[in-house]
Amino acid sequence: MKATETHEQVSRAYDRVLRKSQQTGSSCCGTSSAKSAFTARTYGEAAAAHDVAAASSFGCGNPLALAEIEPGQTVLDLGSGAGLDLLIAAERVGPTGRVIGIDMTDSMIEAAAANAARAGYADVVEVRKGLIEELPVETGSVDWVISNCVINLSPDKARVFGEIARVLRPGGRFSISDIVVEDMPEWIRENAAAHAACIAGAISADEYRAGLVAAGLVDVEVADRMVYDAAQLRALVGEEFSSLGLDAALLDAGLHAVDGKVASARFTGRRSSDT
Repeated sequence: MKATETHEQVSRAYDRVLRKSQQTGSSCCGTSSAKSAFTARTYGEAAAAHDVAAASSFGCGNPLALAEIEPGQTVLDLGSGAGLDLLIAAERVGPTGRVIGIDMTDSMIEAAAANAARAGYADVVEVRKGLIEELPVETGSVDWVISNCVINLSPDKARVFGEIARVLRPGGRFSISDIVVEDMPEWIRENAAAHAACIAGAISADEYRAGLVAAGLVDVEVADRMVYDAAQLRALVGEEFSSLGLDAALLDAGLHAVDGKVASARFTGRRSSDT
C-alpha cells in the first residue's frame, strides 16, 4: 500500500476499534479478558487508577516501565491513542512539566483530551493531530520520546526514527514498546487487515535497532522482549483480525506462519549530548 493509503487504513481501523471498545470493552488487542489481563500485567496499579483510558489501551507493552522521567521534563508520545501513557507521564512530570501526544485519528485525540481532563491533567497534557513521520513538534524541544505499539504501523519507519532524533534535546532519551517480527511471510505483509492489527508492518528487532542507530541515536538497546506463540497471538489480535476483514482460515494460517516469530520489545536509547 502507498503511505497515504496505509495511514487511512490504520486510522479507520483504530477509529472503529476505539468506538467498539467504548461500547463493549473489547479492543484491537483481542477479547476484553485477554486485553484487560495484558494491560493489568504491564501497567499494574496505573491501569486501575486510569481505568477509562486503560479500557481503550491498544498497546503491546509499557514504554514507561523503568523510564527515569523527572518532574518538570517534557515528554512526547508518538501515537498517543486514548491517552493511558499520557496520564502516567503527566503524573511523573508534575505541574511544572509538559506532556505532548501526537495522533492522526480525531476520535483518539478527543478521547485522550477527555481522559486528561477527567484525571485533572488538562493543563499538563496537550494532544496534537499529526503524523509520526512529520511531527508537529519543535526541533530539540523534548526530554523524552515514548511510543507504544505504533511505529510498526508506519510505512516509513526511517522518517519516524529521524523525527525522534530531531525533536529530542541533546542527551534526551527514548523508550519505545513495539511489535517486532522475524521472517514475515510476504502474503501477510500485503494484507491490509494484518497491517492495521500491528503484524504486517512490523520489522525485526535487528532492523529496528539499526534504524534508530542510523538516525543518529546512541546507546540503543533492547531493554526487554516477550515472544508470542500462536495461541497468545490469537488471544491478543484474533478478534480484530476477523473484524478487519481476514477470514478464519487465513487467520489460522497466518498465526501458525508467525508462531514464535512475533514479539513485543522495548527499545531504549538517547540522542548524543554532543549533537
